[in-house]
Amino acid sequence: MPTPIRITIGPVALDATLDDTPCADAIADLLPLHAPVHEWGEEFYFHLPVEMGADGTATMEVEAGDIGFWPPGPAVAIFFGPTPLSAGDRPVPASPVNLVGRVNGDPQVLRAARGKSEIRIDRR
Repeated sequence: MPTPIRITIGPVALDATLDDTPCADAIADLLPLHAPVHEWGEEFYFHLPVEMGADGTATMEVEAGDIGFWPPGPAVAIFFGPTPLSAGDRPVPASPVNLVGRVNGDPQVLRAARGKSEIRIDRR
């Protein structure tokens, strides 16, 4: 069953949903969580203690609003625009990510959170 979550970075709080996959469930099991957040272009990412390899959702094809798990990190990435590997407006991850969820609504609101140092994710 999908897990509704609330993502808060600085002044920005938005709802999202984690999918019903083993990788997403492993992330949901850690909630609530606080972590230092980092930026890579228009992607926020944070490390967490989940050891998972690439799964059937692993892809380089992501859209703004997608939430991915990056196995080499291990880290969760929240895409909201172009990344350093992008040739256009679409985000491109550093390497394949397992798709684990999606932001509800406009992910562009995350631009207002740039420069913040911490992320909080709670169940809704």
